[in-house]
Amino acid sequence: MKIPVIRQLFQNTTPAQLETTLEVLEAFCEFRGVSEHEVDVAGEMITNICGALEVHQMVSDGAVEKDALNAFGQKVMGSIDR
Repeated sequence: MKIPVIRQLFQNTTPAQLETTLEVLEAFCEFRGVSEHEVDVAGEMITNICGALEVHQMVSDGAVEKDALNAFGQKVMGSIDR
């Protein structure tokens, strides 16, 4: 998870574009010939896309972009600490 990447995805893409990309990456990970490294890279991209989708949702619910990004980062860090 990289907050600067999530910010760029949030600012430059619509939720529909993110969801479409997410579907493609998930399908890619299921192909037989995909290496573990490729799955790891796609997994990192999927994580960032999911973060951007969550930030889009928070902002549409009334949060300020900066606060939504910080809240998402804290949520992820909190889940890691458990």
